[in-house]
Amino acid sequence: PYLKRDRAILVRHWKIIVVLAILGVTTFNTLVYTGLQYTTALNALLMQSSMPVVIVLMSYLFFRERVTAVQAVGIGLSLIGALAIVAQGNVAMLLGLSLNFGDVLIMVAVFGYAAYSSLLRRRPGLHPLSFLASTFIVGTLCLAPFYVWENLSGRVMHFDTVTALSVLYVAIFPSILSYLFFNRGVELMGANRAGLFIHLMPIFGSLMAMVFLGERLYWFHGLGIMLIVSGIYLATRLKR
Repeated sequence: PYLKRDRAILVRHWKIIVVLAILGVTTFNTLVYTGLQYTTALNALLMQSSMPVVIVLMSYLFFRERVTAVQAVGIGLSLIGALAIVAQGNVAMLLGLSLNFGDVLIMVAVFGYAAYSSLLRRRPGLHPLSFLASTFIVGTLCLAPFYVWENLSGRVMHFDTVTALSVLYVAIFPSILSYLFFNRGVELMGANRAGLFIHLMPIFGSLMAMVFLGERLYWFHGLGIMLIVSGIYLATRLKR
């Protein structure tokens, strides 16, 4: 019903809708999932940890939006905290990383999503569900040729119960809900502040690993959580 109501706005602002759909849906998801086939989960997490910094860069390039000194310190603390958790407090692990084709794909995806986050301020006055549905529809249409090519290449997905549940989980949580909430967060706080909350992913990942996989909490988890929370507080709460 919201799409029908907002049809005139969608037609009038179709260009920015297409750009946002390609950046935030098609490019990001395609490159991340493709990149994960060529690199490790650790490398992927490290690449994605840079996203809040890249969002700040994109906001400056597109809109000349500057960050205060306090915000810069907050972003830095949050980044260090995320890296501490991902690298398990091992600096040598970070220094010894080798980059490959998958890392390049994921880094391009990071820049694409950062551009999407920054350009959300150009989003027309649509209902959140209208905007979400329109970008998902356009993004899916842009993905269709690659889906056909993949099937013609013999890489056909075989559905079973596990696959169906996995697809359902990805569709609901990392897709519909995460985009809906992040878009709203950017609307309320701006891209630079909202982007910082991406650094909460390693925290929740660690906590979920403890609950579902029985993993232990180590000192680097505590350090990372402290730095991330402090950084987010500095960058989002303190004005000067």
